[in-house]
Amino acid sequence: MASEASWPPAPTDGWLETAATLQMWSQIIGKVRLARSPRENHWWHVALYLTARGLTTSPIPDGGRTFQIDFDFIDHRLVIATSDGGREVIALAPMSVAAFYAEVMARLAALKVDVRIWPVPTEVVDATPFTKRTAVSEYRPEIANRLWRIFSIADMALRRFREAFLGKQSPSHVFWGGFDIAMTRFSGRRAPEHPGGIPNLADWVTREAYSHEVWSAGFWPGTAGTFERPAFYAYAYPEPPGFSGAAVEAPALYHPTLREFLLPYDELRALDDPAAAVHAFLRSTYGTAADFGRWDRGALERQNK
Repeated sequence: MASEASWPPAPTDGWLETAATLQMWSQIIGKVRLARSPRENHWWHVALYLTARGLTTSPIPDGGRTFQIDFDFIDHRLVIATSDGGREVIALAPMSVAAFYAEVMARLAALKVDVRIWPVPTEVVDATPFTKRTAVSEYRPEIANRLWRIFSIADMALRRFREAFLGKQSPSHVFWGGFDIAMTRFSGRRAPEHPGGIPNLADWVTREAYSHEVWSAGFWPGTAGTFERPAFYAYAYPEPPGFSGAAVEAPALYHPTLREFLLPYDELRALDDPAAAVHAFLRSTYGTAADFGRWDRGALERQNK
């Protein structure tokens, strides 16, 4: 059975609230990276990455130096550091999104990092600007740490799964819009224009992300009113005929609104070998997407994996 140390439970009390707070805070930090980083295909230049203590922007250009912003979910602080020795620290604790935004901007200014962002959240229904979100947001340190630990498990699973693919694929990275960790494989063919329609996200942004055929998978902590449980997920764009009704390995379900296969985390933890179940979920959903979508698997995959 899964152990507490390796596959920690996701508590129900305060989970979604703390995750929603981290989504808003990570959007602020991610938008800083977006504003100052050279553009990459499919918006890979905006993502955050897992560290041994939390999440990081990785180094961001700032003239002749760089700066980096890290979430530390062990000591519960945000650390902003520059390559010339500057450093600012913000304690992570319950506070409003407006207060967090003001504090981040003030600390960047103190380090003489001149950056301006569009202070409005994306990929969420409520587009109230960060500056007007004045209610204190819930932040439970133990839940933030637990969420990061599960992200780390997902990161390792996605990294291992990348080994067998020779074609174009993304790194494992955290997208702050939906606040999920994901990796993506590409068939190599152009995709039909994406219809867009993601809340408070320009359609041209979505069309750049899905310019080519993809299978994508990752882990998502859930969202109030949509799917309120943490889960691994997988989907294809464009979704090939028959994909939604296919039988995939592990106790997964197809969510018709999200158009994704979901493997709920609490059900995964109850299995004898959660790691093997995650690998089976990734392998079978990818195989289904690739076969039904007629990808050239012989050219795209290592044959000994």
